[in-house]
Amino acid sequence: MKKNFPLQAEGKHPDRVLEAVKHEIRKYFKRERSRDVPKGVDFWDFDCKVGLSADTAEVVRVGAVIEAVDAAAKTGATSVYVEILSKHGMRVLKAQGGDEDPAQDAA
Repeated sequence: MKKNFPLQAEGKHPDRVLEAVKHEIRKYFKRERSRDVPKGVDFWDFDCKVGLSADTAEVVRVGAVIEAVDAAAKTGATSVYVEILSKHGMRVLKAQGGDEDPAQDAA
């Protein structure tokens, strides 16, 4: 999803417009995560960017997308650009024996 969301609409309270934008973003994440995962893939991951325009959009974590939209709205912006691209995610297992302190081995 690459979309420029207006944050101000005539005849609507700005808080309600902001909540509608956040709802649409959450709905997109839910819809993408519910898709079937291909073989060899553990989950759906996302590349996210948020900014005032496509040129100034900055990379953010998935969990920080809503916070970034809130921050843009608090600056008084008239619109916010949100880019969310789904990709395949693979779990990375931690190495066994991680309880040992590497500083003790050097002594």
